Amino acid sequence: MRFLPIVDRELRVAARRWGTFWLRTWVAMTVIAVSTWIVLVNLNERPTDVAGILFYTISIGALLYCLLIGLSATTDSLSEEKREGTLGLLFLTDLKGFDIVAGKLAASSLNCIYGLLAIIPVMGLPLLMGGITALQYWTAALALVNAMFFSLAVGMFASACCHSRRKSVLLAFLIIMLLAVVAPGFALWQAQARSGLPFESVAFLVSPITAFFAPLDLGGLWAKSWKTFAAAFATVHFESWIFLLLACLVAPRSWQDRPAGKLEVRWRERWRLWSLGDHGERHRFRARLLDVNAFGWLAARERLKPLMVWCTLGMAGALWLWGYGKYGREWLNEVVFVLTGLGLNLVLKCWVATEVIRRIAEERRTGSLELLLVTPLTPRDILRGQALALSRQFLGPVLVVAIVEAIIMLGGVRHGADEEERWMWFSWWATVLAGLGLDLIALYWLGLWQGLNSSGAKRAYLMTIGLLLFLPCLLYALFVMVAVLIASFGRTEMDWKFLLAVWAGLGLAADVTFGGWASFRLKRDFREAATRRFQKPKSWWERLFG
Repeated sequence: MRFLPIVDRELRVAARRWGTFWLRTWVAMTVIAVSTWIVLVNLNERPTDVAGILFYTISIGALLYCLLIGLSATTDSLSEEKREGTLGLLFLTDLKGFDIVAGKLAASSLNCIYGLLAIIPVMGLPLLMGGITALQYWTAALALVNAMFFSLAVGMFASACCHSRRKSVLLAFLIIMLLAVVAPGFALWQAQARSGLPFESVAFLVSPITAFFAPLDLGGLWAKSWKTFAAAFATVHFESWIFLLLACLVAPRSWQDRPAGKLEVRWRERWRLWSLGDHGERHRFRARLLDVNAFGWLAARERLKPLMVWCTLGMAGALWLWGYGKYGREWLNEVVFVLTGLGLNLVLKCWVATEVIRRIAEERRTGSLELLLVTPLTPRDILRGQALALSRQFLGPVLVVAIVEAIIMLGGVRHGADEEERWMWFSWWATVLAGLGLDLIALYWLGLWQGLNSSGAKRAYLMTIGLLLFLPCLLYALFVMVAVLIASFGRTEMDWKFLLAVWAGLGLAADVTFGGWASFRLKRDFREAATRRFQKPKSWWERLFG
């Protein structure tokens, strides 16, 4: 038999996809556009300073891309085969576990590697500008490749262990966070407590972030410790192969449907009680909400969902209090407040979009949405039920976040240095609070429409987040670049009021345009969209020449 036949077959299939060729082009164009924006905004700075900003911005963004790409690329490669029942058929042949794992890894990682190869040459521009050394550039490039290999291997291991995509993504995310963030953070904390060096701890070397930052000499923290880079690089590479080996061992044994044991049945029952409550609680909740809205009862009956949101806010609050306890009044500055507000808003918006799309896309995929539409339930009842479920899960946390941001706004107004600074602080936070409410409403309508009309939840999520959150930021970045150039050549200063008005106007325009359009289409074409069969969309060339 041919060596690694699945790899050969998957690479041939990937070579026929148009995305394999166009993805690297779009990634390179995006990185070049970001680099151009950074250079033009810092046009009056020294070339070496601009080169440093450019290198660190691109490389840190590439590091985040490499660490998180496994959650999207490989976490569903084997679990999808399990759900469709085809993984067992592969093992009826002469194929072994490493054949299938290697084939799926090759197919899933091809576009990821092409994307990274498009980023690495652009990272070399600061080297030509004199802002970094050749050694820093090549060690950063090697660390990025190693970080991507680590993320893909963790995703493959999680996919081999789990049956559903959600559990696989969650397991991979927890492993990456534990090894990449929690372990080095614990090592740094221990080193500070004992007045030692973090390099002596193994927990510091298991993180891909350590290998990336070790040679960059940021603030002298690692003092150009090339030995640390070599040790961390080798450790992370060894971990990646361990995860792949575990995936090869688990995959042949995890596809079979075995009867649940007593312990598994007991834990399933406990999880059911925690999630839905006992029989009395379920009966009371059903009696209270079923007559109000049946779809709302179906979508809101899991009790742990609101608890998870509250736990996330609690952890964020504990982290913030830890920073205040460690740094005192130095923690109470504008940068911390702004990052806290923007971070909480972004988490809530992405979480709301995920919940909206997941429910409606799952009902659409399984065909249960069509069954609901032949009952007395109307499309308006389904939309209202989804809104009730989201209110039960997110209304309290959103109000808490809004109150916290309002307190920050009023505190800054009270302690501002002058009238201009107080008015700017108040205007910025008022815009953030208004944008939070409008974005959540628009995410609800557009998420429902995209969930109905997309072939998968992942595609619907990317379209929703891209149109409502990413597109206004991109347009605002282009506007700021043009404004900086005009101010630079015209020797004039930019008015913060005008920039804030443009930012608010772009966000409002996106919410009204896309959210209003989705609301109109849902109210008019809900039944048609729910029963439509997905077909391969025509390319722009076919649409143009028909």
